[in-house]
Amino acid sequence: MAEKPKSMVLGVMAVAVFAGLGRMVVQKIKADRAARENRSTGPLDKETLEKISRAVRTPGQFLRAPGK
Repeated sequence: MAEKPKSMVLGVMAVAVFAGLGRMVVQKIKADRAARENRSTGPLDKETLEKISRAVRTPGQFLRAPGK
């Protein structure tokens, strides 16, 4: 009896997944380099730092809907 040919679907899917993950990694590296070169995040002013500090200290207040 002849052997059944093995399905290649699993192999093709694995290659597609790894290619997609590799592409995502390359995009992330490029974005990080561009952000580092452009210094896209600037220094924060005092008011913004206060808002962040308040949000960190009392997180429940910012998660509730207004008026409740």
